[in-house]
Amino acid sequence: MALDFTPTTFDELDPDRRPSVRLALVPVAAVVIFLGIGSALLGLDPHVPLLWSIVVTGAFGHYLGYTWDELYEGAADALLMGMQAILIIFTIYALIATWVDAGTIPAMMYYGLELLSPQIFLPVAAVLAAGVAFAIGSSWTTVGTLGVAFVGIGSGLGVPAPMTVGAVISGAYAGDKQSPLSDTTNLAAGVTNTPLYDHIHRMRTGTAIAFGIAVIAFAVLGLQASGTVPSGQIDEIQNAVAGTYSISLLVFAPLAVTFGLALRGYPALPTLVVGTFAGVITSILVQGTGFVPAWEVFIEGTEPETTSSLVNELLATDGLAGSAWTITVVVAALVLGGLLEKTGVLAVLAHRLSQGVRSSGSLIAGTGISAMAINVLTAQQYMSIVLPGMTLRNLYEDFSLDSDELSRAVEAAGTPTGALIPWHAGGVFMASATGVATLEYAPFYLFGFLSPLVLFAMVAMGWDVPTTHRAERVQSAD
Repeated sequence: MALDFTPTTFDELDPDRRPSVRLALVPVAAVVIFLGIGSALLGLDPHVPLLWSIVVTGAFGHYLGYTWDELYEGAADALLMGMQAILIIFTIYALIATWVDAGTIPAMMYYGLELLSPQIFLPVAAVLAAGVAFAIGSSWTTVGTLGVAFVGIGSGLGVPAPMTVGAVISGAYAGDKQSPLSDTTNLAAGVTNTPLYDHIHRMRTGTAIAFGIAVIAFAVLGLQASGTVPSGQIDEIQNAVAGTYSISLLVFAPLAVTFGLALRGYPALPTLVVGTFAGVITSILVQGTGFVPAWEVFIEGTEPETTSSLVNELLATDGLAGSAWTITVVVAALVLGGLLEKTGVLAVLAHRLSQGVRSSGSLIAGTGISAMAINVLTAQQYMSIVLPGMTLRNLYEDFSLDSDELSRAVEAAGTPTGALIPWHAGGVFMASATGVATLEYAPFYLFGFLSPLVLFAMVAMGWDVPTTHRAERVQSAD
């Protein structure tokens, strides 16, 4: 993915408007306090504390001497960077609704209940999600399509929805990180000047360890879920689905079209749009839905009336119109991140981080921590890759570290952890697509925790990490 964005470095900041480290921490502290109090204590939707944070950060920028036009430019740049994510959210809301109406997702539930059992469901769901995400290069598409069906299958098998979502997202991000088609994988390689397959190879060991531990843990959780299926529930769900939808191989046409285009390397957004049209056409031709009602589903979502209240709940969707809540959270978070970048807050903190580095290991660990912190502050995984990737690039050269060490650090810690943050674009999307709140699935999104932890453990053990120290760096420079 190509982004026309270059973050402002510490040296590029106007010295008269460059905040000190202590001053830069003021808006950061405000963001943390507002989101903590507003969301955790007061139970407000994230829109309100994000608005408070935007106002404080804007006032902070005004205090530093930035004009309204300059602050607006910062917000606009961040929105431009996040535009693809916004459009994908729009499209996937509509796609899910059309695939339900077409019978695609109901049929996946129907056959999945025949093939899977509670004991093997979670690890199988994680592995299948990883395989699909690797093949198509998109964790979001995987969760928005297969993930929705897996939630329905898991519910029928008596597996708690948060566990299912955690397994699916774990697999989706693990596969995405190893895919040469992934936008974040290509972005991490691009901003660090790393050959793509060198970057993928460098991530392979850590990704395999983190995902392997996650799959084993899901297998253990699956054993605990065994024997919890209420008597007759699977038959009830299958009968309700078969009595409402025409179940045949034809209903998988939208799935075949979407994944076929993705496998051929078409970009995510046009692929999803085509998949949405395929869902509408399948609904009309296979399910007998009228032309106008099929497009009304596209806008308004689905309200199935089957013989099972559980199926009705699982297959109820909001359509394109239902994306407003999610989109407004993402827009507000992006604006906040743009203001923090424009006012130099992120550049100053990154510069302070570089001054505290004493060895190559601490540099790699610090890079991972900065990527996670930027996820929290900017709510955008692209920003968590671009900012540390470009800001710290020269420092890696000073330590004689290969660029793939930098690309691994920003992606291992930046890409997966966004889905753990309730106001982050990734967290908001995963929650809205699956119907499970971020903080509910977060304890079971094991790969999100394990990916950075494995990176830090490898650094601590000196495994696959050169051990250059600051003194050596200075001597070599002399």
